[in-house]
Amino acid sequence: MDWLLRLALAHVTCGNLQVTAARGATYSFGDGTGPPIAVRFVSMRAQRSVLLDPDLELGEAYMDGAFVVDRGSIAEFLDLVANQFAWPWWSAPLALLRFGWRRAKQLNWRSRSRRNVAHHYDLDGRLYSLFLDSDRQYSCAYFGTPQDSLDDAQLAKKRHLAAKLFLEDGHRLLDIGCGWGGLALYAAEVCGARVTGITLSQEQLAIARQRAKERKLDGSAAFQALDYRDVTGAFDRIVSVGMFEHVGVGFYDAFFKKCASILADDGVMVLHSIGRSSGPSYTNAWIAKYIFPGGYIPALSEVLPAIERAGLLITDIEILRLHYAETLKAWRDRFLAHRDEVARLYDARFVRMWEFYLACSEAAFRRQNMMVFQLQLAKRQGTVPITRDYIPRTEQRLRGREAGRRPPLRLAGE
Repeated sequence: MDWLLRLALAHVTCGNLQVTAARGATYSFGDGTGPPIAVRFVSMRAQRSVLLDPDLELGEAYMDGAFVVDRGSIAEFLDLVANQFAWPWWSAPLALLRFGWRRAKQLNWRSRSRRNVAHHYDLDGRLYSLFLDSDRQYSCAYFGTPQDSLDDAQLAKKRHLAAKLFLEDGHRLLDIGCGWGGLALYAAEVCGARVTGITLSQEQLAIARQRAKERKLDGSAAFQALDYRDVTGAFDRIVSVGMFEHVGVGFYDAFFKKCASILADDGVMVLHSIGRSSGPSYTNAWIAKYIFPGGYIPALSEVLPAIERAGLLITDIEILRLHYAETLKAWRDRFLAHRDEVARLYDARFVRMWEFYLACSEAAFRRQNMMVFQLQLAKRQGTVPITRDYIPRTEQRLRGREAGRRPPLRLAGE
């Protein structure tokens, strides 16, 4: 199997990579530049599995301690490989099979959606407090400068979304997939909106309600355990951040038709989602099995037709490049700084699983075809101004409103 190993990594022509095979032979790849990275396979079984199905087996081997990084980090290894990525020819049939089965994997009916959400978001709440910002924003931040702290960048993200929503006092806002309530509370406190946040996570729901009560916002920010398909009523504004990746490609029509039916005629919707810039594909097998079952990152070519069929107008599209890579780096740094605490909550295998998840996600955003898109939607042409000048103006106004309301910053885990 060593010949297959050399063939699989032959595309690594830059960098300084050393790989030790299960039988002890060591092979070098790259041109010797950059920090040295050394990895090894502990068993022939792990080596064979990774070479035949790297999409699934590399993450499993790292979790199980069968693929070990002796020098450097798993993040550095994945960054090096992703930067010179090339699928081995023998993986093509498996990739085609997974693409063909992708819709079946994304049959996110109500009960399945609840199970999928619980798998990831109903973990011990202390885990997320160890690596997220003080507001528990678990989505792409918005970095104005490379020097911005994670807390500053997440606040900027909320401000940016609020500006695009064109929020005014008294607007009825629906937050689909509200997480721990940070954006909803910002909209209620800073923008004066009357917010309804919905989530399928019981852990997130309890914390969001508690935060609203503590900040005396429970009269203007209400949170419910509700599927988007079951929402009733009418809303002036709709926002969804980091939830659309859990809808499933077969349910895009249902999602946008529901949004169109509950959005006021002069309403505005903003959708913030991870996307892929290389066309339709399938979810990484390891991510689908261990991290986000039922999840899928869409191409815009899959999303825009569903928006059109729902009768909504696209009034603005913004692509955020590299913002998520920087967000994930900050999360990974904080996570690893508290790896002992995470191991006490779960175990060492869980620590390696999440380290791999954060590292491979960062590499995908930094080196490959992942990005974040923000779509602004409306029913009428004149709902928002005809130029984008209002966005920075509104952001500046919101900065003034934030004065005196911003919570104190804290280190991850405090």
